[in-house]
Amino acid sequence: MARPSAAGRSNEEIAAGLHLSMATVKTYVGRLLAKLGARDRAQLVMIVYETGVR
Repeated sequence: MARPSAAGRSNEEIAAGLHLSMATVKTYVGRLLAKLGARDRAQLVMIVYETGVR
């Protein structure tokens, strides 16, 4: 979930690409933000690039 979000994909695009529901993607992204302590997707992008998450 981190890479597609960091690549600027919307929840809808992520859901379609991974064959998941929108609710699942929203849940995963929300949990990822919480676990990483990110306020929003912009901060998530910074964390992904700074740590080299693959």
